[in-house]
Amino acid sequence: MRPSHRITISLPPDLAAEVDRLAAEEHRSHSELFREAFRRYVNSRRRWERILEFGPDAAATAGLDSEAKIDAAVDKVVHDVRRQRRQRA
Repeated sequence: MRPSHRITISLPPDLAAEVDRLAAEEHRSHSELFREAFRRYVNSRRRWERILEFGPDAAATAGLDSEAKIDAAVDKVVHDVRRQRRQRA
């Protein structure tokens, strides 16, 4: 068996009850649920960090070097999508 590190956390009663219910429903231990939740949290944060790093470079490449240009580009996309939806209806 792989060595593990035990961590104790405190949860409000309603959240603890939800953890108990979900663990029983999925036939999993509390540890399994929290390991999965933490892995998903870490992966999600990493994805958002990559997205946020990508944004400024993509904006600069597209020539969106000011707030006004970004606003105008967003407005155009919204306008175009709404026009397409009206045409399909």
